[in-house]
Amino acid sequence: MAGPFLSIVDPQGHPIPVASLSADYEAATTGRRLSGWGLSSSGPNDSLFGSLQNLRSRSRQMVRNNANAAGAVDSFVANMVGAGIMPRWQVKDNPDLKEEIQELWNDSVPELDADGIQDAYGQQAMVARAVMESGEALVRFIPRRRSQGLAVPLQTQVLEADHLDAAYNDTLPNGHAVRMGIEFNHSGRRVAYHLFKDHPGESFTSTGHAYMDRIRVPADQILHIGRPLRPGQIRFRPWLTPTILDLYEIEQCDDAELVRRKTTAMFGGFFTSPVEEDANHPLMGGRKIGAANGVNVVAYEPGTFVGLPPGYDVNFAEPKDVSGSYIAWMKHHLRKVARGIGITYEQLTGDLEGVNYSSIRAGLLEFRRLCRMLQRHMLVHQYCRPVALRWLTAAILAGVLKIDDYVGNRRKYHRIDWRPEAWQWVDPEKEGKSEVIAVRAGFKSRAQVVAEGGRDVETVDAEIEADNRRADENGFVFDSDARKTAKTGVYQETVTDDEP
Repeated sequence: MAGPFLSIVDPQGHPIPVASLSADYEAATTGRRLSGWGLSSSGPNDSLFGSLQNLRSRSRQMVRNNANAAGAVDSFVANMVGAGIMPRWQVKDNPDLKEEIQELWNDSVPELDADGIQDAYGQQAMVARAVMESGEALVRFIPRRRSQGLAVPLQTQVLEADHLDAAYNDTLPNGHAVRMGIEFNHSGRRVAYHLFKDHPGESFTSTGHAYMDRIRVPADQILHIGRPLRPGQIRFRPWLTPTILDLYEIEQCDDAELVRRKTTAMFGGFFTSPVEEDANHPLMGGRKIGAANGVNVVAYEPGTFVGLPPGYDVNFAEPKDVSGSYIAWMKHHLRKVARGIGITYEQLTGDLEGVNYSSIRAGLLEFRRLCRMLQRHMLVHQYCRPVALRWLTAAILAGVLKIDDYVGNRRKYHRIDWRPEAWQWVDPEKEGKSEVIAVRAGFKSRAQVVAEGGRDVETVDAEIEADNRRADENGFVFDSDARKTAKTGVYQETVTDDEP
């Protein structure tokens, strides 16, 4: 064969094309420079199979003990979830039904957590935190009896991903394949999750059954939330994975520098005694205060001048200061860590030195773009929307809501606009003016601006109408009332249709 291939035959005489020793891409070579670089072709799940537990354990250890890692997780969760990603049903042809659904959801928010510890939006934050810290989270639907007094007889329980046995792989008698604890049917669809009854990391929760017993839970009762990075990936790694080693070594260096400074500060100097010391001669006229490990310790007093006995010399401790290079080195590596996690250096460290409006805004825009992507494609799609749809179905089946055409026209009632909490800018005045300009120019609608702020335009309009009515009834004129005041706040007479 012509070209960069050599013709080699196998034992049966069949030709085998073999790539030539030279490669068109230098990064694909395995010469001296790249001989130590691994060439793994593992699939998206095989690469995690033997590493997931260690990655998860080390990620959690970092978050528990490393201030930067803990701050990074808190910052990400606060920006992705905040006060909550709230649903707004889009039932446009029936505003009364829309309001009824919305009010019922608001009644269910404080009741949705099966553990009774937090509300539905607190569960969102817990899921986001578990996904970032551990790579994935599980949510289990728990139907309740109507007699239990819930607004809607449904609750959810957040479980750590440790319940899903990543080491369990099998082919079942029905032909279904279990891969890393997830059961797939012949079509490759998830049909069940094989979960440990107790958390495998807890040693005191066994309740009479075997400690590591698994139960098969149908897939429609479990939500599996995570961030897939490769096609075909079924289990997900912690988000700190690319930075765990860096964080660990940075912490070791920082600890070593702290100990060095602490140790150095304890020594003011060292006495060099003559070969034969007179035990009765007072040292420098000072005062011996005892001995530590057999070495005499002498007390100093500030501002004193003392005389040395003949033959004595003093060497003062002058440790080398590495502050300048150390700080620059630390900032460099922390910036790399921040980039690997996906947040800004300022969010990771809280260091705002040298930051101005333009630079911090540019960094936040990139970070918030990432947050918006994760909100929409992960949290909303994998968690928020399935919970809301299951909740709506449970409400209708329980007779709490009455929607006659729900079965035949279900998609109409599944249209939900999810509104995350609005982000505040460093300079809200500039942002507010830009929104006004966009609306006046027709580039945006008021409804869009209000929606980006996390609210409903119908609710805002109703509040404005109520405010104006109360102001008129009481004879109030506020400079914020565009009906009666100019842009500068100056009062202007209202012109009616009857006036010329």
